[in-house]
Amino acid sequence: MRREDRFRQAIAWFEEHIPVAETELNYGDPFQLLVAVILSAQCTDKRVNMVTPALFAAYPTPASMAAASEEDVFRYIKSVSYPNNKSRHLVGMARMLESEFGGVVPDDVDQLQRLPGVGRKTANVIASVVFKQPALAVDTHVFRVANRLGLTRNSKTPLQTERELTAHIPPEKIPIAHHWLILHGRYVCTARRPHCDECGLAPICAAYAKKGGAAK
Repeated sequence: MRREDRFRQAIAWFEEHIPVAETELNYGDPFQLLVAVILSAQCTDKRVNMVTPALFAAYPTPASMAAASEEDVFRYIKSVSYPNNKSRHLVGMARMLESEFGGVVPDDVDQLQRLPGVGRKTANVIASVVFKQPALAVDTHVFRVANRLGLTRNSKTPLQTERELTAHIPPEKIPIAHHWLILHGRYVCTARRPHCDECGLAPICAAYAKKGGAAK
């Protein structure tokens, strides 16, 4: 199957079966989403959603978090992965938002990456989810699913995967495509035991074809 056809059929399937796809992180504004995404690194959304209500109640704005100490923030997020580093990043991020961006989360990917704790993946999430830009964040789910389906070819890094996907997905569909791939990887195309027999994309999946399935 030509890669262009695989992309076209995958997008059509997702549009039909998952017409609404969005982040599973709970948030009320761009600042809260930025905090939640920083916390979600190597941590489940479920765990993050357990700690953020109290955290957001204590620090609802960049100014309030900027005035906090790392130790203060740590008390609220100690059950997530790497809480010491994330406490430092959150306080540093809030202080830079206040000092350099007037307390407003920037909409530019490069500017976002200047913030402590914000790499390209996190910046792309904010640009995509908040500002509806054609930015595609590549996490482990996106990387795995894109490779298995055959949407990417021998991609070795998240950046390579991002570039291959954005080159073939229409710009207006890139924000939702990020969530399509994440949700598919989280619940169907799982890392250890993918549910191929229950997968609607199996007929076009390159990995499934290698196992003797239908796609070629």
